[in-house]
Amino acid sequence: MIRIGRYSLGRPFTVRQQYTNTEMIVMKNKVQLVTYVDRLGGSSIKALHQLLKGPLDGLFGGVHLLPFYYPINGADAGFDPIDHTQVDSSLGSWEDIKRLGQDVDLMADLIINHVSSSSSQFQDYLEKGDTSIYKDMFLTMGSVFPDGATESELMDIYRPRPGLPFSTFMLKKNQKRLLWTTFSHQQIDINVMDPQGKAYINSVLLRLQNNGIRMLRLDAVGFAIKKPGSSCFMIPETFEFIEYITEQAAAMGIEVLVEIHSYFRKQIETANHVDRVYDFALPPLILHAIFTNTAHYLKEWLHMCPRNAVTVLDTHDGIGIIDIGPDITDPKSRPGILSSEELNTLVERIHLNSNGQSRMATGAAASNLDLYQVNCTFYDALGRNDNDYLLARAIQFFAPGVPQVYYIGLLAGENDMALLAKTRVGRDINRHYFTAEEVAAAIQQPVVQSLFELIRFRNNSPAFNGSFSTPETSDDRITMRWDNEDNWAQLEVDFNDGSFEISSST
Repeated sequence: MIRIGRYSLGRPFTVRQQYTNTEMIVMKNKVQLVTYVDRLGGSSIKALHQLLKGPLDGLFGGVHLLPFYYPINGADAGFDPIDHTQVDSSLGSWEDIKRLGQDVDLMADLIINHVSSSSSQFQDYLEKGDTSIYKDMFLTMGSVFPDGATESELMDIYRPRPGLPFSTFMLKKNQKRLLWTTFSHQQIDINVMDPQGKAYINSVLLRLQNNGIRMLRLDAVGFAIKKPGSSCFMIPETFEFIEYITEQAAAMGIEVLVEIHSYFRKQIETANHVDRVYDFALPPLILHAIFTNTAHYLKEWLHMCPRNAVTVLDTHDGIGIIDIGPDITDPKSRPGILSSEELNTLVERIHLNSNGQSRMATGAAASNLDLYQVNCTFYDALGRNDNDYLLARAIQFFAPGVPQVYYIGLLAGENDMALLAKTRVGRDINRHYFTAEEVAAAIQQPVVQSLFELIRFRNNSPAFNGSFSTPETSDDRITMRWDNEDNWAQLEVDFNDGSFEISSST
């Protein structure tokens, strides 16, 4: 029996709805770590390996290594690789990745939508223009809209950033091209249907497979297909492309996780087409439940959320918000789990709890909501309240899916205002570089020790390989239960005072 918080059990309950976990293919049903190689107590793959064999030994069933490609210090923290098939030499080598993969299952990013403007392929295109073998690997506005585009068509393009998704580039002989750049002018979108584009993606897949990567995260894949007259985001052709990549990866023994921030019903739809999808709705709904002392919306989501999910609270991209709001393409007929007003209140509470630090790091559009996330550590979003933080992790670990813990959250990390001031990149508030000494000190914190205990419980209880249910309770409480033959585990939460109890058969 594990007891965290007050323990009381014995009152009757009724099962409201019951689900069974999707059979695991590659991904272990154990907590995973998400980390940059050079930001968790060291600057190399070998140093991270030693940490996982030392103070973090036995905590994780897998590790998602955020981009370790060349260069690690590009314009977007590794998500703009010059060479997607090369490990940044400052971190180590593919041999180091292989050795790490012998001790723990590894996930890596396939940055599917774009390459760096400094990549050899794009530089060849800039130098040779239309005579380059890569000329069709990159999307111009004219190649997507050969007959031109109306203002309405351009406004219908789904955007993660303000403005239109195009940048002007000068090719040889002063030829100008308007190229598709979804995220920034340093990240050039790939024509994934072009033979050179496909060859590029396949070369990355093969390199990852040959070096022990068994799980793949498709970064920004929702933007990969561009089609005139559409939103160019998660359209039917996008699903076809995802299925194509998934088949390619499956033939190599690699399981695929799709990364998409979108309207919650689109997430549910996406889950039907992929191995795994993120549950990005869970983090803001947990915050809402803690802030408002009601689990009403959280319960609604748990009844319909995808079962083939990877759950998170925090990520390298901050705290997702768009996933529980109205569909921005049709807000009137497709309402969110929360209304726009409730979302604004939620975000303002995060800003209050973080003493305004998150406001300094988050876009000013839409009442301090950017299109994706609020930039803040999850610990600061909860006002550095240890009980609330452990409560949030307990809910995450009991929710359907495989839990991932971001390295900042693992150590109950706080907002890095110095790094934010240095780079002026909002997401860097949640991307601290921990020294070895800082890691050692953080691990000794009671909140971190309790989190480690929760992780071990989640990993070791056989109940989580069984069936999930949410017994009937009032809206100010929630009970989450797992049953696997004679094994069971149960979380009971009272949101009125933030108390929670975990009990189990083992």
